[in-house]
Amino acid sequence: MSKKRREAVLDVLRQRKEPVTGNELAALFGVSRQVIVQDIALLRAHGADIVATSQGYLHGESGKPSFLAKRVACRHQAHQTRAELLAMVESGCRVVDVIVEHPLYGEIRGLLLLQTPADVERFVEQYENQEAQLLSSLTGGVHLHTLQAPSATALKRAEDALRQLGFLLD
Repeated sequence: MSKKRREAVLDVLRQRKEPVTGNELAALFGVSRQVIVQDIALLRAHGADIVATSQGYLHGESGKPSFLAKRVACRHQAHQTRAELLAMVESGCRVVDVIVEHPLYGEIRGLLLLQTPADVERFVEQYENQEAQLLSSLTGGVHLHTLQAPSATALKRAEDALRQLGFLLD
């Protein structure tokens, strides 16, 4: 049964364009979230392209850019994160990730997949309610974001908004 369940989990992830939480998958298949975590680990070990995000699991093909993409370099303090992220999503962009350059590990990337103000609020609430630090705390606030947008105009709006806030590194 577990092999069939793993195949079914993979099918669900392939069909969805948005992340699916472990709890949602657990309820769907009548198992615990920990069973889903183990299933995901086994699927990945067998080569499945599954990405774990702060919002749930996503099949890698679902997360590939279908819009224009651009990386922007930013710097700000932790308490300004909400303003930064809102500026980008309210400009019509999807904030795919955050990237920092670590002196020991090189590039460290965290998937965000934020597209709406509600996504931003959930992310900020998670950050504020955990003892985890933002990746940008490792680099004095300097970080990159990959943005996706349906048009160059939306990307420019996001850059202009970040520049106006003083967050964009030109």
